[in-house]
Amino acid sequence: MSKKLFQVIKPGLMTTFQDLGRTGYQEYGVVVAGAMDDFSLQIANLLVGNQRNVAGLEVTMMGPVLKVLEDAVIAITGGNLSPRVNGQPAPMWKSFAVKEGQLIEFGQPLEGIRSYISVAGGFDLPAVMGSNSTYLKAKIGGLNGRALEKEDILYGNENVHAVTGRSLHYDEIPKYHKEVAVRVVLGPHQDAFADEAIKTFLSSNYEITPQSDRMGYRLKGPELTHKTTADIISEAIPLGGIQVPANGQPIILMADRQTTGGYTRIATVISTDIPLLAQAAPGAHIRFKEVGMDEAQELYFKKQKIVSVLEKIIL
Repeated sequence: MSKKLFQVIKPGLMTTFQDLGRTGYQEYGVVVAGAMDDFSLQIANLLVGNQRNVAGLEVTMMGPVLKVLEDAVIAITGGNLSPRVNGQPAPMWKSFAVKEGQLIEFGQPLEGIRSYISVAGGFDLPAVMGSNSTYLKAKIGGLNGRALEKEDILYGNENVHAVTGRSLHYDEIPKYHKEVAVRVVLGPHQDAFADEAIKTFLSSNYEITPQSDRMGYRLKGPELTHKTTADIISEAIPLGGIQVPANGQPIILMADRQTTGGYTRIATVISTDIPLLAQAAPGAHIRFKEVGMDEAQELYFKKQKIVSVLEKIIL
């Protein structure tokens, strides 16, 4: 049975419901969407006793003001956007109780740009193709396919097993910086680039431009030269794929990326580093480092072990 949990007093810059994405429909042109920082969402869910894939609120840069309509247990993870409850600093990476009538709000971004709010029992939302993730361009998922608006009422599911005080160990909490070292696996089209372009790509700083969004991060930096053309026959593109169009400026494809693309891809960001990218704001600088497939897989399993261990303890 669902219940009224929160009333939206202010919606924030862009606050949407996201889970781990709408997988299995890319062949039909359906975008995956999902949390930009999937690690933070999974941890938030586990801290409140949910399954890791349950939808939470993704808060971007300027957070909402939410009035609590019924007692609940929540967790806030990801970027530190100065969360407060009734004007007092709220804990991060830890489950805690909020009481009816209290206000949850956010202030100045201190570290990172995206926070995640999970509530024990999860939010009550209709699934679209097996997911609650909001994809704004198609107006599907989440709350009527859109970002939160003033006066929205957010519903939650009953949960009788909610526990407060669960937290992620300090050593496992990600650190977000304005200079981001991003590990990549080269390819699949590195042969389409001049040899000097590969060296430039791996030795230069690139800046995230204001034209970046959930679909992709447009970068500005030294031009990457193609041997002939930037165009290829369109093919499927993965999360973290780095396209380089004719202007030689890289584009990192993120959660709301299209399902296929027709530009050469010089490399792919390893999945372990996608959450760090998701927390980088326009103006931040990126430096790429090549790793092999074996190392990328080892890093992936190491990160997943953190989530799995917490999952076993809590669930």
